Amino acid sequence: MTSELDYLVVSAHPDDAELGMGGTLALLKEEGASVGILDLTDGEPTPRGSQEIRAQETAAASEVLKLDYRASLGLKNRELTDDLPSRTILAEAFRKIRPRRLFFPHWEDNHPDHVTACRLAEGARFWSKLTRSQLAGEPWFPARVFYYFGVHLRIHPKPSFVVDISRFMEIKMQAIACYHSQVIAGRSQEYPTFLDDVRDRSRYWGWSIGCPHGEPFLSREETGLRSLKDLI
Repeated sequence: MTSELDYLVVSAHPDDAELGMGGTLALLKEEGASVGILDLTDGEPTPRGSQEIRAQETAAASEVLKLDYRASLGLKNRELTDDLPSRTILAEAFRKIRPRRLFFPHWEDNHPDHVTACRLAEGARFWSKLTRSQLAGEPWFPARVFYYFGVHLRIHPKPSFVVDISRFMEIKMQAIACYHSQVIAGRSQEYPTFLDDVRDRSRYWGWSIGCPHGEPFLSREETGLRSLKDLI
């Protein structure tokens, strides 16, 4: 059994976590938290990627973020399903990793894998705590779930809170750029590029809270504070 992890991000594909909350991950690491990402699939096939390329890119991005943990469940990209075998695999992973807090993809997206990843992760979190079950490992129930936003659906979500990532924006961009086959290769390099869009969105969310860059999150439950001293 591994040691308990402070934060675990569940992502449908490698690069989802970096795009949605790479700056927050860097912030949490600076604060001394243990942080990990669990990719449900390897993200392949894609037009310019391969399993080998994506593995190299994922390792490079993980090093940039100084992650304590990174793994892939090996589920099938483009065919991600919220079925009982997949829920079992993920619930057993939660029991092994034992994260205190979880981040899931937002439940609204036009990428079906992202929507399914959210449902699958929510079900697996509940299953992870069950006693008298066939699941391997000891029961475990992460206390909190937060949701990060993707880049596929052009909506204006109303976040529960926005994290100031101004000091970590360049780390986020370095981690994203590691996925060259996905975010650079084959894309137009005329302004605005895909990376320009990522930076501009973070600038918007930073503007919304009065700082250079931010990342939005949503919680289905109320978020409690022990103090108001960190409010911007």
